[in-house]
Amino acid sequence: MIYGKMWTVVKPTVGVPIFLGAVAVASFSVHLAIVSNTTWVRGFLNGSAGKHVATAPAVEAAVAVAPEAKK
Repeated sequence: MIYGKMWTVVKPTVGVPIFLGAVAVASFSVHLAIVSNTTWVRGFLNGSAGKHVATAPAVEAAVAVAPEAKK
């Protein structure tokens, strides 16, 4: 272990809970930022997943419009 000597300064009964608490706080803050700054996550978590609409690719739409434009 690279930081094995750290436990001679900090007791594991103190260091491990602090480390796990820091990980929990960081994870919570990241998840809160994602939920607060996006519009689709809240809807997804509530069960309203986005509906996909079938559309023609732009190339096919351009080819379909081009012959009509020549008339």
